[in-house]
Amino acid sequence: MDESNLSNLMPGQLLARGVCRHLLSYDFVSVEELVPTPGRRVDVMALGPKGEIWIIECKSSRADFQSDHKWQEYLQWCDRYFWAVDQEFPSEILPGDTGLIMADAYDAAILRMGPEHRLAPARRKVMIQKFARHAARRAQASRDRGVARFNTSS
Repeated sequence: MDESNLSNLMPGQLLARGVCRHLLSYDFVSVEELVPTPGRRVDVMALGPKGEIWIIECKSSRADFQSDHKWQEYLQWCDRYFWAVDQEFPSEILPGDTGLIMADAYDAAILRMGPEHRLAPARRKVMIQKFARHAARRAQASRDRGVARFNTSS
């Protein structure tokens, strides 16, 4: 995406962009809007060089955070869980036993590492497969817009 398209993104998407850019410095690759289980969609899922799986939920306002009643369900799908917010966000309202990332559209900083809760091997395998399929679909759709009609959730 070139810089001129940033104005088309929603605030949470801008945060996700900065988070994904920053995670590359840790050798983590990431995808946005992955569905770990039907009815749920995480903002960012990152895959580390040793198979670590992090989930990052991007919150652009207090109301956005307070209306999120599903975030705890994501804990079972990752090794570490983080919130990503901007400088204006009242970060003191976020649960202290989760990770915290300060972000903007260009970069981010991990202020608090989320506690580690290692996934079971079978769950990790499922999540890595979901990650790979999601990434491959996105890559294919970016090369050939016509395949978007065949896109199904996994």
